[in-house]
Amino acid sequence: MILHLVLYRPRQGLDASAAEGFLEALRATRGAVPEIRRFWVGRRLAGGPAYKMTGFPDYPFVAAVLFDDLDGLVRYLRHPLHDALSHHFNSTAESALIYDFEVADAGEDLAAVIG
Repeated sequence: MILHLVLYRPRQGLDASAAEGFLEALRATRGAVPEIRRFWVGRRLAGGPAYKMTGFPDYPFVAAVLFDDLDGLVRYLRHPLHDALSHHFNSTAESALIYDFEVADAGEDLAAVIG
């Protein structure tokens, strides 16, 4: 499986219409791209466990998109709705980290992923 992981921080003073446009693009993309197996969006827990390392940038939001394989990720990235989502994201995010990972359930054979 492939995990597309986005950590991001919204721009300061983002107006409500821009934020809503981004959320609508997220919803549209999630509902229309068949290669998406799971799509999570969340906010970092405030006051949660104290394992945050110092000296790293703060990214209060995450989006995680799961695909069956690399071909699914590539089709998602080429989808016209991803283009629209990227436009909204780039206009509303102040900073972001975006990574793609090959992942497996920890109960399965992990040698192919981490070996």
